[in-house]
Amino acid sequence: MTEQPYQQPHPYQPHPYQQPQQPQQPQQPQQQEPQGYAQSSPQQYAGQDAYGQQQGWAAHQPYQQPYDDPQQYTQQWQGQTWETQMQAPVAAAGVTETAYLPPHEYAAPQPDPYAYQAPQPQPQPQPHPEASAPAGGEEEEPSYGPATLAGNARITDAQRARLEGRSPVIEPGMQPAALTALLGLLLSGTAALGTYALLVPLVVLQGVTAAGWFRLNGMWPARQGIALAFLGALAADAAVLTAGREHGPAAILGTLGVWVLLCLVLQLRSHADPDERMYGLMATVVSAALSVVAAGYLAAGLDAVTVGAAAVAVALVARALPLPTPASVVVSLLAAAGAGVAVGGMAGLGAKGALLGAAAAACALIGHRVASYDYPSRFVHFTAGVALPLTAAAPVVYVLGRTLG
Repeated sequence: MTEQPYQQPHPYQPHPYQQPQQPQQPQQPQQQEPQGYAQSSPQQYAGQDAYGQQQGWAAHQPYQQPYDDPQQYTQQWQGQTWETQMQAPVAAAGVTETAYLPPHEYAAPQPDPYAYQAPQPQPQPQPHPEASAPAGGEEEEPSYGPATLAGNARITDAQRARLEGRSPVIEPGMQPAALTALLGLLLSGTAALGTYALLVPLVVLQGVTAAGWFRLNGMWPARQGIALAFLGALAADAAVLTAGREHGPAAILGTLGVWVLLCLVLQLRSHADPDERMYGLMATVVSAALSVVAAGYLAAGLDAVTVGAAAVAVALVARALPLPTPASVVVSLLAAAGAGVAVGGMAGLGAKGALLGAAAAACALIGHRVASYDYPSRFVHFTAGVALPLTAAAPVVYVLGRTLG
């Protein structure tokens, strides 16, 4: 009677005493451990908080932590059988907030590899010289040289203009115009002295013309072509001096015909491609023709040469002034006419010198324009840009000199 009241009021006591026997099995807590993670018990998060807070300590003892964790989970599993049934609703919220939130606060400042890579600047494509394209030329296209503080010193103005798509016409400027004026004044001054004195600057003009035309066409060095054209000019000078001014045109045309045949023979002996041989033939023939035509100064009257060469010198300087193209052309023609009147008065041509000077200046401006075309280089300006204006004026000086004289 006394033992039954003791057992009935506490029917569940034997069960707690029997429960602790289960942890004696060493493998059971480890087998139940994954289930504890799946149930997301509050004690599990507390264990994770210990990892988060003791992260520095775990770094120094990486092999001790795995052996300590199973014992902790075993104790937590035992407590879960009785204490979680009574206290789980209260302890779960508090433990979850204190154990789960701090790792978020600790892990938040850690850089995300994807977020870190996002702001990295990507290399932007750079314009290639084309290799450059096509770059200096874009010729097409010379490669750029090394970068410099003052710009690329290895690219020419003509190549830069072609790369930028600007007009192919680049005028020589004041320095070539000054050289043309100097050469023109030499022709004018030596013509007043006599024929043989005129021959010296004329030979210089013919040599520069022969070289300048080849350079204008992009053929350099062209030693055989230049030499052939220059020899043709010398032959024309000798023919004019031998035949006299009266037979000057016949001497010039005869020399030109012979030199055209020589140019043909020279190109036939070439082993270049047919297109290159045709291009070389045309350049050689034109260069020889211009050099031979310059001999017209010898065939013309000395007074006409004096007026015409002086007018060309003044016209080229006026053309190089920083004025709009139409305005500079008008100014150069007027200046040439004025120079023709002034020099013609001293040479005995009077007012006729204005017409001769204006006509010679017009032809000289045509030669100046030719020397400015197709993105010429500075070397072209100082060869063709100097010689072509005076060479182009030679036929007009001869014709008008014979007509007006």
